Amino acid sequence: MKFLFYITFFLTLGLLSCKTSSSSSEKTETFKVWGNCEKCKVTIENSVKVDGVVEKDWNVESKLMTVKFDTTKITLSGIQQLIAKAGYDNDGFYGDDYAYAKLPSCCQYERKPFELK
Repeated sequence: MKFLFYITFFLTLGLLSCKTSSSSSEKTETFKVWGNCEKCKVTIENSVKVDGVVEKDWNVESKLMTVKFDTTKITLSGIQQLIAKAGYDNDGFYGDDYAYAKLPSCCQYERKPFELK
């Protein structure tokens, strides 16, 4: 009976330690994404609805995007590229011109020349 208890105890301990190590691969980052309105919020957040992105929130007023993601599945650069493909300029990439032109008129913000860091 003690043998069964010890096996159960060590298996549980092993499973819990695996759970802890996987959460260390999650990272939270905040960066600027240009946009105007609630429609932009929906489009921007939907553009990063991919495997690896755990949480996402774009603030309409501050223009800041906060994402929590699994670094083993996606990178910050990959997330920023997805947003740019949807037509939105951000700290990392200039938005796709064709996608920008297809945005509703309320979502077409004043674009500025892209500056390399």
